[in-house]
Amino acid sequence: MSLCLKLLHESQGHIVTVELENGSTYRGKLIEAEDNMNCQMKDISVTARDGRVSQLDQVYIRGSHIRFLIVPDMLKNAPMFKVGPARGTPLPTRGRR
Repeated sequence: MSLCLKLLHESQGHIVTVELENGSTYRGKLIEAEDNMNCQMKDISVTARDGRVSQLDQVYIRGSHIRFLIVPDMLKNAPMFKVGPARGTPLPTRGRR
Protein backbone atom coordinates (compact mmCIF):
# COMPACT_ATOMS: atom_id res chain seq x y z
CA MET A 1 0.00 0.00 0.00
CA SER A 2 1.39 3.40 -0.93
CA LEU A 3 2.16 6.13 1.57
CA CYS A 4 -0.66 8.28 0.15
CA LEU A 5 -3.24 5.57 0.80
CA LYS A 6 -1.89 5.01 4.31
CA LEU A 7 -2.27 8.73 4.97
CA LEU A 8 -5.82 8.66 3.61
CA HIS A 9 -6.74 5.75 5.89
CA GLU A 10 -5.15 7.57 8.87
CA SER A 11 -7.44 10.52 8.09
CA GLN A 12 -10.59 8.53 8.83
CA GLY A 13 -12.55 10.17 11.63
CA HIS A 14 -11.01 13.59 10.96
CA ILE A 15 -12.16 16.64 9.01
CA VAL A 16 -10.77 16.61 5.45
CA THR A 17 -11.26 18.71 2.33
CA VAL A 18 -11.71 17.03 -1.05
CA GLU A 19 -11.53 18.90 -4.34
CA LEU A 20 -13.13 17.20 -7.31
CA GLU A 21 -12.12 17.42 -10.96
CA ASN A 22 -15.16 19.65 -11.64
CA GLY A 23 -13.78 22.28 -9.20
CA SER A 24 -16.22 21.79 -6.31
CA THR A 25 -14.87 21.20 -2.80
CA TYR A 26 -16.31 19.01 -0.04
CA ARG A 27 -15.27 19.58 3.57
CA GLY A 28 -16.44 17.24 6.29
CA LYS A 29 -15.69 14.24 8.48
CA LEU A 30 -14.17 11.30 6.62
CA ILE A 31 -16.06 8.17 7.67
CA GLU A 32 -14.44 5.62 5.38
CA ALA A 33 -11.83 5.54 2.63
CA GLU A 34 -11.25 2.62 0.28
CA ASP A 35 -8.01 1.62 -1.45
CA ASN A 36 -9.30 3.07 -4.74
CA MET A 37 -9.80 6.42 -2.90
CA ASN A 38 -13.61 6.19 -2.79
CA CYS A 39 -14.57 8.29 0.23
CA GLN A 40 -17.64 8.37 2.43
CA MET A 41 -18.08 11.59 4.41
CA LYS A 42 -20.67 13.14 6.73
CA ASP A 43 -21.63 16.68 7.84
CA ILE A 44 -20.41 18.15 4.56
CA SER A 45 -20.04 21.75 3.48
CA VAL A 46 -19.99 21.87 -0.34
CA THR A 47 -18.55 24.85 -2.19
CA ALA A 48 -19.43 24.84 -5.88
CA ARG A 49 -17.14 26.24 -8.54
CA ASP A 50 -19.20 29.45 -8.68
CA GLY A 51 -18.84 29.94 -4.90
CA ARG A 52 -22.28 28.77 -3.77
CA VAL A 53 -22.15 26.93 -0.44
CA SER A 54 -24.56 24.16 0.57
CA GLN A 55 -24.77 21.55 3.33
CA LEU A 56 -25.12 17.77 3.02
CA ASP A 57 -25.62 15.12 5.70
CA GLN A 58 -23.69 12.35 3.92
CA VAL A 59 -21.92 11.90 0.61
CA TYR A 60 -20.05 9.15 -1.22
CA ILE A 61 -17.33 10.37 -3.59
CA ARG A 62 -15.88 8.18 -6.29
CA GLY A 63 -12.09 8.12 -6.07
CA SER A 64 -11.52 8.67 -9.80
CA HIS A 65 -13.25 12.10 -9.53
CA ILE A 66 -10.91 13.39 -6.80
CA ARG A 67 -8.30 15.96 -7.83
CA PHE A 68 -6.68 16.28 -4.38
CA LEU A 69 -7.31 15.94 -0.65
CA ILE A 70 -6.33 18.16 2.26
CA VAL A 71 -5.81 16.19 5.47
CA PRO A 72 -5.26 17.48 9.04
CA ASP A 73 -1.79 18.87 9.86
CA MET A 74 -1.58 16.65 12.94
CA LEU A 75 -1.04 13.66 10.63
CA LYS A 76 2.44 14.90 9.76
CA ASN A 77 3.47 13.29 13.07
CA ALA A 78 2.01 9.90 12.09
CA PRO A 79 4.29 6.91 12.75
CA MET A 80 4.51 6.10 9.03
CA PHE A 81 6.69 9.20 8.52
CA LYS A 82 9.25 8.23 11.16
CA VAL A 83 12.69 7.56 9.70
CA GLY A 84 14.13 4.29 10.90
CA PRO A 85 16.58 1.65 9.76
CA ALA A 86 15.94 0.49 6.23
CA ARG A 87 14.79 -3.02 5.48
CA GLY A 88 17.53 -5.32 4.34
CA THR A 89 20.19 -3.58 6.41
CA PRO A 90 22.91 -6.11 7.19
CA LEU A 91 23.17 -7.19 10.79
CA PRO A 92 26.30 -6.08 12.65
CA THR A 93 29.08 -8.63 12.64
CA ARG A 94 30.43 -10.02 15.87
CA GLY A 95 33.36 -8.10 17.21
CA ARG A 96 36.09 -9.02 19.68
CA ARG A 97 35.17 -10.52 23.00
